[in-house]
This record gives sequence, structure tokens and C-alpha cells, in this order.
Amino acid sequence: MSGGPGVEGVAEARPVDAGERLEVLDVLRGFALGGVFVSNVYVWMSGWVLMPRPAVQALTATWVDQAASELFQFFVNGRFMPIFSFLFGLGFCVQLTRAEKRGTSVVPVYRRRLMAMYLLGLVHLYGAWYGDVLNMYAMAGLLLLLFRERKDRTLLLWAGVLMFGPMLVGQVLTRFGTLLLHGPEAHAAAREAAKAAAKGMAETKAGIFEGLSSGGYLRWLRANAEAYFLLFFSPMMLTHIGTTVGRFALGLWAGRKGLFHDVEKHRATLKRLWGWGLGVGLVGSGVGVVTGLLMRKKLLDFQEPWTLVLTPVRELGAVGLATFYVTSLALLFQRERWRKVLRLLAPAGRMAVTNYMSQSVLGMLVFSGVGLGLMGKTGPAVTIALTMGLFCVQVAWSHWWLARYRFGPVEWVWRSLTYGKAQPMKRSAEPSPGTVPGA
Repeated sequence: MSGGPGVEGVAEARPVDAGERLEVLDVLRGFALGGVFVSNVYVWMSGWVLMPRPAVQALTATWVDQAASELFQFFVNGRFMPIFSFLFGLGFCVQLTRAEKRGTSVVPVYRRRLMAMYLLGLVHLYGAWYGDVLNMYAMAGLLLLLFRERKDRTLLLWAGVLMFGPMLVGQVLTRFGTLLLHGPEAHAAAREAAKAAAKGMAETKAGIFEGLSSGGYLRWLRANAEAYFLLFFSPMMLTHIGTTVGRFALGLWAGRKGLFHDVEKHRATLKRLWGWGLGVGLVGSGVGVVTGLLMRKKLLDFQEPWTLVLTPVRELGAVGLATFYVTSLALLFQRERWRKVLRLLAPAGRMAVTNYMSQSVLGMLVFSGVGLGLMGKTGPAVTIALTMGLFCVQVAWSHWWLARYRFGPVEWVWRSLTYGKAQPMKRSAEPSPGTVPGA
């Protein structure tokens, strides 16, 4: 990092005080946090992604579990990370606007924030859960800097291209790369080789499942690292980074438009987005659930070329429902009765990183062999109910903590690393002098 103005900007900066925050954004973060927790536990921490199909089917044998599974796939799975990513981009816009008012560059402080986030992500990834996104957010956040001076229309165009382009290209290369490069015979041979490798993959997953679900913490650490390199560390990670940058860019665009800074002013726009999100979300999610059911019953071959269109359709469904959720909450927050209820989520949103990381610890203590060892033993209904109960505990704890302290514990570490000195933690402490770059 360069010296001069950059260092001076960091020295002048300090985190946003509670009174300067947009409360509706904290509510949205808290809401997204609950959905992310349910998704992560259901798919990953409960062990489902590592289990053979017969074992998964046994856990969904009752009509209650079948209904819970289908509702999860339709309304929850993949619908909440887009909200988190969108809010990250919107938060960057807030930081950018405040830096411009101060007459300094946002880049030095922002880079330090991302470096600190990356370090926290490493701790989380290897010490608590292999599915960490903080590392990816830090890398994608650097790319977001490229869009900070783009025009609104250009920004929106890039958001669309990045949200859908990389995943579609990734699907084409993964499924048909051999066919395109080497012809039908090589493609057929590659498919047969993939089928043969599936048995070895199943054995590897079984070994990881055993390591995560039984034994002490050291054994869990080894299995956790193996799970990361098996399930996440691949060239497809680049497509996820691209998609994430697209979602960041969409949040940056919304921040520029001030959609959530003055909801009443933009009520008509938000209502149009609400209708679009509901319609597209229901159609896209419906297509995803139906095609998933057909594939499970082996009535649809996912290797057919035409099925490539399902990738953007399902992503549209996820983005649509995410848009519907966000606009619904923003509009409801303008009503006094609803505001009193939704405000309960705000403290959890203010401590989003602390709660996100602690969710992994809770998941470990409940499902892994380090704790209760429930991995692979709970059906969808119990898994979802248990996770929602744990999230309610997190919300209550967030209220208790923020009544006494200015930041969540991880947020305090993050901000202290960013600004180069320990931040005042207790509420009785006076904020340090200086201007506000954003939080």
C-alpha cells in the first residue's frame, strides 16, 4: 500500500457510530443472516452434501420432512447469499460517498478492510468451517474497485453480465469442454471416466464425513481441510468470484440510486422491483424445483445440451426471490407496527460477521464429533427448526452485547486491524475524533 495520502486517510478515519447507520440495512443483514444460517446448516454442516443418496432419502421419508425439504429448496436455498453480497456492495457505496464528502480516497481504508477480512476468513475457514465466504468476498471486493467510477448504466450492465455469464461459461466448460475441444469420442470417454471416478469420490466423501462426525478437534481439522479442497477449491471458484462481483456491483448501483436511504422517495421503484422479484422468483424457483425432482427420479438427463438454459433460469429465480424479500422488508419497515417487529433483527445485522462466524462454531458443536455428533441424524424439519432456534439465541445475544459494547467482538478486531489501532469498545467510551469513512 502506498504512503502519503493513503496513510493519512487511514489515520483520519474511524468506524461509523450507531446513530449514523441506516437501520433498515442492519435489519436486512439480520434477515439475510438467518437465511444463510439455515442454508449452511441444511446443506453443509448437517453433512447432507457428503452423504450417499440412500442415506439422504432415509432422512426425508416422512411427509413432514419431504415438505420441509421442498419448501427449503424453493424459498431458502441460494436465496440469501445474494442478499448478503448485494448489501456488501451497497455498504461500499456508503463508504465511497462518505470518503468523497471528506475529500479523500476510499481506496486505502477499503484495501485494509479487505486484507483484514481475508485474514479473518482464513481463521474461519481452517478453524471453524470449510465453507467460509469471507476469503472470496475479500478477493471479489478488490475487483469491485474497478467499478467505482463507472456510469450507472454501465455498472448495471456489468452486474447482469457478471451475475449470469461466469456460471454459464463454467457450466459449458465443465459439461461440454471435452466435446468442444476434442470431439464426441473424447467426450464420451470422459463421461465414462467420470462415472468410474464417482465411486472414488463417494469413498472420499465417506472418509471426510467420518472425520467430521466423530473424533476430536484435530481429526475434525484435517477432515475440514479435506472438505474444502474437495468441494470448493477448484477452477469453478473463479465463476463464483465473478458472480459475487456482479452482486456487489448491483448493490453499488442501488446505493448510488439511494433506494434504501429514502425508501418513501423510491417507493414506486421498490414496488416495481417487488412485483418483478415475486414473478421471476416464483417461475425460476419453480423450474428449479421441478427439474431437480425430475433429475432425482432419473427422468431428466442433466448432460443434455439444452439443460444449460436451466442455469440462468434458476439463478434468476434465486435473484428474483432475494429481490422480493429485500423490497418487502424495506417497504414493511416504513410501517410503524412492522418496524417495531423488524427492528429485533437489527442488532444481529450490526454484528453480522461475528454472528456469521459463530454460526460455524455452533454448527460444529451441534453436528460434528467435537460436540453432539448429530451429523447425518436429523431430517429436514428438525434441522431447520433447530437452526432457527439457534438463530433466535443469536439475536437475543446480539441485543445483550450491543447494549454494552459498540461493536461485535469480531467487528472490533476487524475495525482495529483496519484503522491501525484498538477501537473503543465499551459504550461508555467516547468515540475518537475524526471523520467517518463508513463501516
